[in-house]
Amino acid sequence: MNDEEIADSLVALARSGRSDTPKRLRSFVGAHQYLRLYHLFRKYVPKSARVLDWGAGSGHFSYFLSRAGYRASGFSFGPYKFAGWLDDPAYEFTAGSPSEPTRLPYPDASFDAVSSIGVLEHVRETGGNEAGTLAEIARILKPGGHFICYHFPNRLSWIDFAASLVGGRHRHEYRFTRAQVEALVRGAGLELLEIERYGVLPRNSLRALPAPLAKSRAFARAWDGLDAALAIPLGPICQNWAFVARKEARA
Repeated sequence: MNDEEIADSLVALARSGRSDTPKRLRSFVGAHQYLRLYHLFRKYVPKSARVLDWGAGSGHFSYFLSRAGYRASGFSFGPYKFAGWLDDPAYEFTAGSPSEPTRLPYPDASFDAVSSIGVLEHVRETGGNEAGTLAEIARILKPGGHFICYHFPNRLSWIDFAASLVGGRHRHEYRFTRAQVEALVRGAGLELLEIERYGVLPRNSLRALPAPLAKSRAFARAWDGLDAALAIPLGPICQNWAFVARKEARA
């Protein structure tokens, strides 16, 4: 399956009415927010690599990993609720313990890559911290392995600022500058390979779009194009960071 086909199948699952599917992906506009991530992952991580979806959550990125030919595993404090639609008998899920918010129950050098999709910014909310968590992720990476972080909140995000002005809207308590990202990566002994800001237009709040727009690939592609164009002049206030870091290969 190519990236858009994987996104399309996630939309179909989310619109199927199952209670265990990711509801925020009910529109192609919502699902397309991850196309950049899919491309980034394929760029750095070869097929058949062993990958940990750290903080697997609703399972949507584990679904991508499985369909894209990776040997996927998942880790989360939450339950494994997506077995019914992930449909991958080789998938290994490990439930973490909130009493050990930083420790990962894997031996050193277990994975070729580890992903964080909207997770690293929440570790302080569960008793951990970004520096300790990233050091633990570096420990379980193989030499030369990659850490790919996506949906890491930008300190100057206009979307988070707007949400702070409206009661009851989700916003990120912790947001980060480029210098903070660089310091975190450096402190974990990793090398920063790539970093970018993205996301001017909202995505998740559009899950209630009228059906003709929610199911329109043309509308989603137009939204993607406008979002990318706006990110050029409005980069400083984009919603998120994406970055890729690598563990040094042994000599």
